[in-house]
Amino acid sequence: MSSTVENKVTVVTGASSGFGAATARLFAAEGAKTVLAARRIQRLEALAEEIRSAGGEALPIACDVTVQEQIDTLVKATLDAYGRIDILVNNAGIGRLNWLDELSPDDISREVDVDLKGAILMARAVLPSMLAQRSGHIINMVSVVGWVAPPLATVYSATKFGLRGFTEGLRREVAPFGIHVSAIYPAGARTEFSQNVGGELAARILNSRWVNSLTADDVAKAVLRVAKHPRKRSVILPWWYGILLWFNSHFPGVSDLVQAQLVRRYRKDVPSGHGDDEG
Repeated sequence: MSSTVENKVTVVTGASSGFGAATARLFAAEGAKTVLAARRIQRLEALAEEIRSAGGEALPIACDVTVQEQIDTLVKATLDAYGRIDILVNNAGIGRLNWLDELSPDDISREVDVDLKGAILMARAVLPSMLAQRSGHIINMVSVVGWVAPPLATVYSATKFGLRGFTEGLRREVAPFGIHVSAIYPAGARTEFSQNVGGELAARILNSRWVNSLTADDVAKAVLRVAKHPRKRSVILPWWYGILLWFNSHFPGVSDLVQAQLVRRYRKDVPSGHGDDEG
């Protein structure tokens, strides 16, 4: 089943940069009524003006997805303006890539709150409207590390594994009401996110060509494609990462050894002879 996003009321979180901004531009160009949500209101207002100048419709609303009151304000303002919510693009996210013992408790809490809890709270907030309509589509921005957890991304992967499980459970919970739930699984991309993930090591790895092969527009096009085909459960980007995910699931021991070599390469304090067992 194919549909259009024209005149669909679409809420995009994390819309101030990266995947969110690119998605908002693309949806607006396709005729969606686009609600821009993020913490940085100045950026949202600039993006809204850009969209309006191009003939689109955009409503910027400041929102921190970890604050329930701000989520409630976002949903109320959207319903007041348009009377419905057709699509939620749950895109807001942060990443702090580092060895677990070097992450602060505050880093860990913030990452869990934004990447997992924030997405859950946003979905919960739009559901009453969608349930009343007997229609709607929630698109969660997950990550390939929601399938394969590499070193340096243990907490980030944990949130994305959780978001993948949430996506699957919610899909089954709301399907009888005509509501669709989909997931996007991108690899690294050349965005502001990859420039602010943590220390020099994380940035160097994430910005390597074999990890960071996407652009924000690549991901935005995938989101739009899923929005137009709401029965589509997921998209992995780039497509060939699906081969890596298959390999990891069928040969986890080999993946463990490969990932252990990355730790040996970048952590100078690894004791010799450890991490070589297959069991």
